[in-house]
Amino acid sequence: MPHSKNEMLQIMSNNPWFAGLPLGERKAMVAAAELVQVHAGEMLYRKGDPAGGFFGVLSGAFKVSTVGEDGREGILSVVEQGNWFGEASLLDGQVRPHDATAMQACEVLVISPIAFARLMRRNAFACAMAGLLCSRVRVLYGLVEDAMLRSTATRVARRLLVLCRGDATMAPDARASVAVSQEALAMMLGITRQTLSKELKALVQAGVLVLGYGRIDIVSLAALELRGALA
Repeated sequence: MPHSKNEMLQIMSNNPWFAGLPLGERKAMVAAAELVQVHAGEMLYRKGDPAGGFFGVLSGAFKVSTVGEDGREGILSVVEQGNWFGEASLLDGQVRPHDATAMQACEVLVISPIAFARLMRRNAFACAMAGLLCSRVRVLYGLVEDAMLRSTATRVARRLLVLCRGDATMAPDARASVAVSQEALAMMLGITRQTLSKELKALVQAGVLVLGYGRIDIVSLAALELRGALA
């Protein structure tokens, strides 16, 4: 059964960034959006594509990734329900820098480039977009800092902390279980599956995690935070 605009508004408002917008801006975004169904494994866009819209994940999740010269995939982010993404190419007029692929069946709100340009003329929306971009930059600098300065063990802990708060969402309340495979987590960190397995086993032995099929359960968030805080 199709979602009403009010239902879409309520679902998307679970996201901290969207919930922080004035109600009028949230309603304007939902009113301007078209609901699109995306099948599991289907690409929303590919690297090099022109900007086709600003996207809000109503249900499901997308991986934002790129492929290296050796053919290995690097997962940069997981975009879950409530998150909006894809604004950079609309703002700078450049092509898509990464691939966005549905990890499961997804429902996506699509704001067209024309509608996005209209929204950008609204001061509250433009200010909110500036804030969203700032949060992206902070995450990017954090990833670079981790890669340059932190041990593999610390990087694993920090990435799990990000994922248990919804990756791009960064919700204040951490979830007790992260739906991610070890293969996908290794891709996010840019390390081999064997290296990741060694670090995860150490966390399991320390009573911090429990490994499940396609998921990682956080037994002690405090212990994980302590390991992620180490330089």
